[in-house]
Amino acid sequence: MRTKPILTRHSKNHPKKAAVRSAAACLFAGAIVLTSALAAAQDGARPREEPGLLESIARWLDQQTAKLGSTFKDTGKGVENFGHEAGIAAKTTVDGAKDAAGAVARIPAARVMSGHEKCRNAPNGAPDCVSAANAICKSKGFESGKSLDMTTAVVCPPKVLLSGQNSGPECHDETFVSRALCQ
Repeated sequence: MRTKPILTRHSKNHPKKAAVRSAAACLFAGAIVLTSALAAAQDGARPREEPGLLESIARWLDQQTAKLGSTFKDTGKGVENFGHEAGIAAKTTVDGAKDAAGAVARIPAARVMSGHEKCRNAPNGAPDCVSAANAICKSKGFESGKSLDMTTAVVCPPKVLLSGQNSGPECHDETFVSRALCQ
């Protein structure tokens, strides 16, 4: 059995009613917006005793802008001071480079020499190897020298070593210069 859709008068008019309802809703929404705008305009016309939210935000923004400007000025002064100090450091570096170049120019006359010269003990008991380095260099025909390599050994009398010991009250340390930079 086949059924046919039945159209009633009410269902034919339904799209028109929906359009009327939509138009009415839009008019109502527009009226609410217009009413709130008029209320806001009236509030703006009255003098206020307390600052509003927007005024507080504007004042805060002004304060932050002033602080930011002050910070930028201080930063600018710091950059200027940094530039001045960088110039001083560069001059010092140039002077240091000149001194290093002078030392490098003297290096060709320097030679590393090997030897075996005993360091004398200084008054404080530590080995003094300056004279030992100079002695190695003078024996090779140079004027002076600086120690580059040293050797330290424990020296014991033969009777201590023959007894099977390698330390004791008779033993002492001796330091030798084995290489020197001579000029």
